[in-house]
Amino acid sequence: MPRKLVIKVDRLSKRYVIRHKEDGSGDGLRHVISDAISSPFRRFRSRNTAPTATSGKNGSSKEDIFWALRDVSFEIGSGEVVGIIGRNGAGKSTLLKVLSRITEPTEGKVGIKGRIASLLEVGTGFHQELTGRENVFLNGAILGMSRREVRSKFDQIVDFAGVERFLDTPVKRYSSGMYVRLAFSVAAHLEPEIMIVDEVLAVGDAGFQKKCMGKMQSVANEGRTVLFVSHQMSAIEKLCQRALIMDAGRIVYDGSVDSAVQKYLEGTTIPTYSDLKTRTDRKGVGGIRFERVSFLNAAKQEHSQFSSANGFYVRIEYRLKEQGVILRGARFSVSIKNRGNVLILLSSELTTVDEIVIKQSGFVEVFVPRLPLTPQHYSVDVFCEAANEIQDWIEDAAEFEVTSGDFYGTGRTAPPGWEGRVALVDHRWDFDGQSGAT
Repeated sequence: MPRKLVIKVDRLSKRYVIRHKEDGSGDGLRHVISDAISSPFRRFRSRNTAPTATSGKNGSSKEDIFWALRDVSFEIGSGEVVGIIGRNGAGKSTLLKVLSRITEPTEGKVGIKGRIASLLEVGTGFHQELTGRENVFLNGAILGMSRREVRSKFDQIVDFAGVERFLDTPVKRYSSGMYVRLAFSVAAHLEPEIMIVDEVLAVGDAGFQKKCMGKMQSVANEGRTVLFVSHQMSAIEKLCQRALIMDAGRIVYDGSVDSAVQKYLEGTTIPTYSDLKTRTDRKGVGGIRFERVSFLNAAKQEHSQFSSANGFYVRIEYRLKEQGVILRGARFSVSIKNRGNVLILLSSELTTVDEIVIKQSGFVEVFVPRLPLTPQHYSVDVFCEAANEIQDWIEDAAEFEVTSGDFYGTGRTAPPGWEGRVALVDHRWDFDGQSGAT
């Protein structure tokens, strides 16, 4: 029996006009007044003319036309859990904003049947000056629920979010993690027919992310619809049955999750390093801060692609929080993962006898003489503990790719179907006293 259609997007496009200052145009009062006077006329003209880039007096571009979405069409039925994946700037967040009625489309139509709860960024739908308690009731009213309906769900919302102590505190004083916990809990428990969640869940801690995944799954099992944007392919695979791949404002694939993830990873250019300075989803007391992760081959050259059996370095650059401090007894680890599952743990605690002393800044490296992985994309978590406290811990800190290699020296490589499913280990077979190849 076909599912009831709840979202229909037909030839949807969204255009933005990016304005640039002309060289030498100045920022004085005369230019501000002139711009304010002429702006309404420019907007009127833009509605009656085809969008084009205009040039200033010296030939430099004054306006650029940017299509964040271009001719997007798809349908989603009730109870479907659909992942939306793509690189930064592919148009994912713009699509969700149009579906959430936060922004209007330039062209095309969007048909939605049912109440929508959106969690697109920290603080979506919250009033900064109101308390957590007041914002719960405000969000319920926005969703069209009566005060009685919100009150019946109130205890569940508070318990799930874990912010009971701060319910009567204005949310402007909440940390980003508290903000997200309460916002997600409200969105999930006030029974919208359609729930839209962006990458914002990355702000929460690991335990809360797990609760969120379980809640979204239960929401889907109740016959409600979930649209989920994430850069974590493991989360997409666990939650969704269908995925859309977006690129340059267009949908380039719509189908099964397994195929979508494979196509996305195959088409993703992986950088040779990852800058961690701006990562906010880290855990720990912050005595040491990871700043950069890179991968190097046996010749100490940065790469993002390695063959099985070849030498492989993970280099982690760091900086201590306080000047003139030395960190003693540190323990580092790197977890190599395949779609969220840890395959290999590299720990200094198990392999290093001497005490590790960390100075103000520098790097640590871990070396794997023969990379024991079959072809696949992999990610790494980086971790440091000292003085019995987690100092810094970043999951999915960086990615690298493994290609097929002759690990056993037999002239044979991993056959099709082994991609990322197994780790390769040194071993030897024996057949009635006749040794097999290693």
